[in-house]
Amino acid sequence: MSSERIVVCGAGGFIGGHLVADLLRQGHRVVRAVDCKPFDEWFQRFPEAENLRLDLQEAGACDEAVRGAAIVYNLAADMGGMGFIEHNKALCMLSVLINTHLCMAARKHQVQRVFYASSACVYAAEKQVSPDVIALKESDAYPAMPEDGYGWEKLFSERMCRHFREDFGLATRVARYHNVYGPFGTYQGGREKAPAAICRKVIEAKLSGRHEIEIWGDGRQTRSFMYIDDCLKGTQAILASDILEPINLGSNELVTINGLVDMVENIAGLKLQRSYNLKAPKGVNGRNSDNALIKKYLGWEPSVRLSDGMEKTYRWIYDQMKSQA
Repeated sequence: MSSERIVVCGAGGFIGGHLVADLLRQGHRVVRAVDCKPFDEWFQRFPEAENLRLDLQEAGACDEAVRGAAIVYNLAADMGGMGFIEHNKALCMLSVLINTHLCMAARKHQVQRVFYASSACVYAAEKQVSPDVIALKESDAYPAMPEDGYGWEKLFSERMCRHFREDFGLATRVARYHNVYGPFGTYQGGREKAPAAICRKVIEAKLSGRHEIEIWGDGRQTRSFMYIDDCLKGTQAILASDILEPINLGSNELVTINGLVDMVENIAGLKLQRSYNLKAPKGVNGRNSDNALIKKYLGWEPSVRLSDGMEKTYRWIYDQMKSQA
């Protein structure tokens, strides 16, 4: 595969940038990296890759992006953490144009295989009302009542992939990501997710000497978080597999938001006075990944403990913030 063209859509983003880096490390010589952001806003950019700035909501841009490609990873979306997706539902829904036009272009150019990055936000909210949540199985996506906006777009795009596979023979693979985190990602500006946001808030408290932190919600809501290295391994394994249905890709190490703050405080070596903003977006009360299916199919399970991944994430964000202080 090293001489076949691999296209990473959303390469200027967090997961996409790491994926390009990993493919180049493996020796893939023809990697095309595509994103709509200006090059100086990409989290990672590599001169060894063919870097293109294209708006993949446009059909012509998707045609240019996938021309001559064997493999396409679709990680492109207008998205962010809970604060972003709760207040930008229309923008999140418009990402359906990306997957639609990429599937059309991939069919036209006879792409061998397409990977689509879906989300745990496809799962029905009624199954996530308690912090003591039962881990979500793939079948829990139906009857459908996903996260409004972002979740509906992801679920619709999953079906798009399915029907392009069934009707047109386009080989599609779909993973439902559960809260991916790590270095080289958004940690400020409103699109950041909980691990990066908590790291930033703790670092701000440390650097300013004001030892206090605001937590969104009551802090008892539960989540699982998957480190980027595990995400990359799982993503590429799913792409290469014979798994036709959407499948969970996440950690099953459940933690409360309060527990995540405890963890970052320990890394930083300080304790903070906590206040709770009960009016802020907090998402569902509990969410965890049932990994029985991916373990059965691929023998995959995450290898990076949350405490280890959070330390690496904290150190990277600290260095970024310290250099800007």
